[in-house]
Parts: sequence; structure tokens; C-alpha cells
Amino acid sequence: VALVVGDVVGHGLHAAATMGRLRTVVHNFCALDLPSDEILSHLDELVAHIDESEATQGEGDGAGITGATCLFAIYDPVSGHCGIARAGHPGPALVHPDGAVTFPDVPVSPPLGLGTGLPVETAELQLAEGSMLALYTDGLVEDRDRDIDTSLELLKGALAHSPRDPEQACQAVLDALLPDRPRDDVALMLARTRLLDPDRVADWDVPSDPAALGPLRAACARRLQGWGLDEIGFTTELILSELVTNAIRYGSEPIRLRLLYDRESLICEVADGSSTSPHLRRAAATDEGGRGLFLVAQLARRWGTRYTARGKVIWSEQSLNAPEAGLDDAVGDALLDEWDEPSL
Repeated sequence: VALVVGDVVGHGLHAAATMGRLRTVVHNFCALDLPSDEILSHLDELVAHIDESEATQGEGDGAGITGATCLFAIYDPVSGHCGIARAGHPGPALVHPDGAVTFPDVPVSPPLGLGTGLPVETAELQLAEGSMLALYTDGLVEDRDRDIDTSLELLKGALAHSPRDPEQACQAVLDALLPDRPRDDVALMLARTRLLDPDRVADWDVPSDPAALGPLRAACARRLQGWGLDEIGFTTELILSELVTNAIRYGSEPIRLRLLYDRESLICEVADGSSTSPHLRRAAATDEGGRGLFLVAQLARRWGTRYTARGKVIWSEQSLNAPEAGLDDAVGDALLDEWDEPSL
């Protein structure tokens, strides 16, 4: 789960248009599954490029984007790990399950667009279930009638005594800090953490041997049956067969398969030690391969590649609410038989 808050210098039409552009860019970068620090580095380069382009072409009213700030957090509901990076933006507040409020030390990088070339640092936090993370813009805590330390103490007190419901807590914070007529725009986001039930997570070590695929599929089918997901079992078998086969053929050890059963989706992840990424392509009629990822793209709601420090993860997500994308039974059986061939 990605949590993002940002602020653009200035007011009016230009600032609103700029924020819309940056929102679109952030959304697209998120689709690349990059860590927080890399996304902010890409944003910094893009903002600097846009400013240079507009200055060269004489576009706009002379007000560039430089000076925009952003905080980017990525939370993993399986492990409780949260990576946070910020560029010129106020740091977050953390409400612990016991009600204590702290301000985690998150290294700050220069605002977006300055082109300093300095690496962005990330704070790695381990959040307990039931914690609440507060992200906000400087308009919440900066006021000409009080210093920043006083504002942070007000924020701390409001969060410590706020209701556990995030929406009600937001209102309590705004009531405590905002004057009747705020001088600046304010954004406030409260997110309460939850952990995925360990019974909803299943993983297996995968030998680098095509013969292991059959028993692995059978084990996954049993787990899906235990979760009550029999109706998507056939589709899931096709997807994991392709992803695991790709890892065995083209990846490197260690290979690991993981299924995540959330409330509305089933995620299939296959991790291996290689950094090479597969690409979706159109296979010619005479090609013996090249159709596997096309199959995954047709059956899953979405799929992608996430790089790690020791390789990569290829994942697919199936919706449990939408009708299952189906294949003709004969075609599906033929595809499964193809993955069972000893020659693989």
C-alpha cells in the first residue's frame, strides 16, 4: 500500500494544474513497483526537466514547479514494514496502539526539482498492527501566530486523545489546529495499519526442476480449497504454472512461490534470484513459446514486476468480486498438460 502526500508552492490555477500533473506522474510511477526513494528521485528529475523545458519555450507565467514537496510511504500488510522517504516535506506522526504519539526520524531530502543529484534516504519502520500513520502538509502545523514546536505539540495531543476511527481522528486534529480562516491549503491523511492474517498467506520453496510443478500445483489447489476459493482454482493454476515455469527456465535460485488471500483479491507471487524481467509480446503462429504472459495478462486483473535487493518478484492479482476470466475447458486442459511435459 502506497501513501503519498505532497504540496506545491503557490496558489491559483498554475498551482492546481501543477498538482494535477504531479498526481498523474506519481500514479504512473507507482505502477512500476519502485521503492520510495527511487520514486522521489524520478520525481525530482522530472520536475527539473519540466521547469527547464518551460523556461526554454517561454511557457507559463514564470512560476515553475521547483519547490514542490512530497512524502512517499510504502506499507507491507504482510510483514508490517513501512519504508518512508520525503523531499522537503514535513515528517509523519505515528500513533502507537497504546495511544502514544511519536514523530519518526525520516531523513529529509531537498524539495523536488532542485537537481542536487543527492541520493534520497529512506526510513525503515516496523509498525505494529493498529498503529495510525498521520501524513500532512505544512499548512496544518505552520502558523504565523505560533511557532512550529507549539503546533507539533498540539498535533501530538490531538492524535493522542483522538478517536480510533481515522475519519473522526482527522476531524479532531483539524479542530485542534486550524484557525477559523486558514491561510494555507491543508491536506491530512490518517491510515490505520492492519496485518494480513498468517492463515491467509501460503508460501513454498520451489526446486529448480520442472518436475516439481505438478506437486506444487496440487498443493496450491488444496490451499485454495481450504480458503473456499475453488471457483478460481483452475485460473490460478494456469497463472502460477506460467510464472513458476518462467522462473525455472529463465530465473535463478532461490525460487519461491507465495499466495496472499486478501478480502477482495488473490495475489500470486513468484520470486527468484535473477534481475531479468519478462516482457509481454505477441507470439507468431510458428513460435513455440511467448504466449504465457499473454495468458497471465488475460486471466489476472493486473500483473507486474517488483525488484528486490536479491532479485525480483513477478506477481499477478485476481479479483474475487469480478467474474472469473475463463478459457475453453479443452484449451485450458491442453495448456496445463503442456506444463507437465517431462521435456520441460
